[in-house]
Amino acid sequence: MPGTRKLGRPTAHRNAMLRGMVTLLLENGQVETTLSRAKEVRSMAEKMITLGKKNTLASRRAALAYITKEDVVTKVFSELAPLYAERNGGYTQIFKLGPRRGDGAEMAIVKLIDYVKPEAKDSKKKEKKADAE
Repeated sequence: MPGTRKLGRPTAHRNAMLRGMVTLLLENGQVETTLSRAKEVRSMAEKMITLGKKNTLASRRAALAYITKEDVVTKVFSELAPLYAERNGGYTQIFKLGPRRGDGAEMAIVKLIDYVKPEAKDSKKKEKKADAE
């Protein structure tokens, strides 16, 4: 059940950590972390994208209350929400990486589905332009 993992931290520390990780995930498109954290981050990130799909003032304020950077909220509402407009949930996927070398914790990568970084788009345009010349 999502939202019930304590992750070995006090409530305020856990909430701050999850807010930071969700912000990082929505900003970069992927984040590497432990499996239990990844499952919690997935849950909250999907809620933020769903708020972006509503696109109301109240949903924008709710997203601003959770996501720590204003430009990431703008990105959620302008780029990510239209990208997932036809999809009903399941905006992220988790890839297991195996145990971490130091303590053996199960590691995972959380990625946004069908998301291409803006730098990758620019490099593809440059390659096409170079091929055309």
